[in-house]
Amino acid sequence: MTTTIAFVCVQNAGRSQMAYAFAERERRERGRDDLAFVTGGTRPADHVHPEVVEAMRAVGIDISERVPREVSFAEIQDADVVITMGCSAADVCPANWSGENRDWNLDDPDGKSPEEVARIRDDIASRVRALFTEF
Repeated sequence: MTTTIAFVCVQNAGRSQMAYAFAERERRERGRDDLAFVTGGTRPADHVHPEVVEAMRAVGIDISERVPREVSFAEIQDADVVITMGCSAADVCPANWSGENRDWNLDDPDGKSPEEVARIRDDIASRVRALFTEF
């Protein structure tokens, strides 16, 4: 059985992109084909924030080609867990959705200093590792 986890944010240009990238790396490194991931936003931006691209590059992950995308109703319906990054799940999860939702309540890295973005990045990496332990 596959567990699907959706990483959702408003713009899908920072936090959710980092979470998705870390989750993909963890899945490859741990050989966890039983976990699937989706990322998207409710109002996606035009591009991933440059400071996020740089912060991820600093830890060996290239997300420079990633493009923010809108998360679909079907993707949310199909997810077992929806993780929002500091925005309300009410805007994301439909009323009749029966899955689990969590809000990680992370600061938005847009426009932050490299040190602040690195702190957010490292927090996300830690949370993603914990997810793999949990699931």
